[in-house]
Amino acid sequence: MRPLRTILAPDFDPQTADTDDPEVQTILNFSETIATLVKHRLLDRELVQDWIWLAGFWERLGPAAERARRRTGAPSLYENLEALVASGG
Repeated sequence: MRPLRTILAPDFDPQTADTDDPEVQTILNFSETIATLVKHRLLDRELVQDWIWLAGFWERLGPAAERARRRTGAPSLYENLEALVASGG
């Protein structure tokens, strides 16, 4: 999976990553979708915790998501992902 290789590469910089980058966008959108399904109890939280490294994705991509929120004026952008990670998911 190329997007995953990109964000895990040693030279990937979370502080300069941008949501306009297709790989960044792919991982963030996938992760937000999974988090939304967990929020609505359509996916089991424990299953997701065992399956997907969402905390790591947020660690690598959270700064880009936060910059996108400010740039677009959309504070709810990627909020389900952030909330799930903050809750230990």
